[in-house]
Amino acid sequence: MKVDYIVVGIGLAGISFCEQLKSHNKTFVVFDNASQLSSTVAGGLYNPVVLKRFTPVWKSKEQLEIALPLYAHLEKELCVKLDYKIPVYRKFASLEEQNDWFAASDQPILSEYLSNTIIKNENNTIEAPFGFGEVLNTGRIDVKTMIKAYKADLLKNKLLFEEAFSHDAINIEANTIQYRKITAANIVFSEGYGMKQNPYFNYLPLVPAKGELVIIRTPDLKIGYVLKAGVFLIPLGNDLYIVGATYEWKDLSNDITDKAKEMLLDKLKKLINCSFEVVDQVAGIRPTVKDRRPLVGRHQKHKNLFVLNGLGTRGVMIGPYVAKQLYNFIENNAPLEKEIDINRFIQNV
Repeated sequence: MKVDYIVVGIGLAGISFCEQLKSHNKTFVVFDNASQLSSTVAGGLYNPVVLKRFTPVWKSKEQLEIALPLYAHLEKELCVKLDYKIPVYRKFASLEEQNDWFAASDQPILSEYLSNTIIKNENNTIEAPFGFGEVLNTGRIDVKTMIKAYKADLLKNKLLFEEAFSHDAINIEANTIQYRKITAANIVFSEGYGMKQNPYFNYLPLVPAKGELVIIRTPDLKIGYVLKAGVFLIPLGNDLYIVGATYEWKDLSNDITDKAKEMLLDKLKKLINCSFEVVDQVAGIRPTVKDRRPLVGRHQKHKNLFVLNGLGTRGVMIGPYVAKQLYNFIENNAPLEKEIDINRFIQNV
């Protein structure tokens, strides 16, 4: 078999890059053994504002201009609902926070995202005496459904190998790569935390951060918005809500823990005063980077090996944006933004 690309990993990064390949009529195959769960346990929010500090997310406008049309396209192609338009409410803890919000909403870079109207809390099941601020142009991508449907489509078209990729089996030649019976021009590694086992890119400073979510059922809450107040509370419909998320840097297993569950529920109980039941709990390892920028670029020695990783907690926004940059870098010699280029770490190798 001869293809233009081998893509390793089919989470948010892998899907975003595969869509670039499809749109440019490039041939490819994908390897994925479902070992990395960060994308499938993601809350899936796209939110252009850092709500802890009321500051804009890096390149948020540019990211959304690429990401949202892509998800709309995938909805049509895969015949699934992915993009749920839903506002995000930030609970105010004090009058000072209200004032900080108003100050931020006056900034030109944030004025289109932050409503300058304080929303009064009229829901008796929520503790919010100072009300909420509303973030505009927000929503939730159903990442789990997207990955499941995308993998099914790849399987139908015989483009997906559901097996572990063996880095030792790569035979790198001048202009091609031989991987078992597959000849490819390039390989793109979008392995998430699995990159730590990749001998070609494991020197990059990927910081694994375990995240856990719980899903609750509470018929009394009845909110049609995402609520941020210590935790995110994300409606899923049918009285189900995601509560998340935790950050853990020592335990890097995909196992759920009582410690994370108790932490999330303690914060939830300070936010709502209605009864609920926990119906599920999930865990995954996020691929994060200390400087909060993704890892994109070419191997220093092997010019047809590439990495697309480190999307962190905002993968639904940034994945399509950096995938497009990587494609243009490979095919059109367009320079990568210095903030995402892995060359920023080369001096530390």
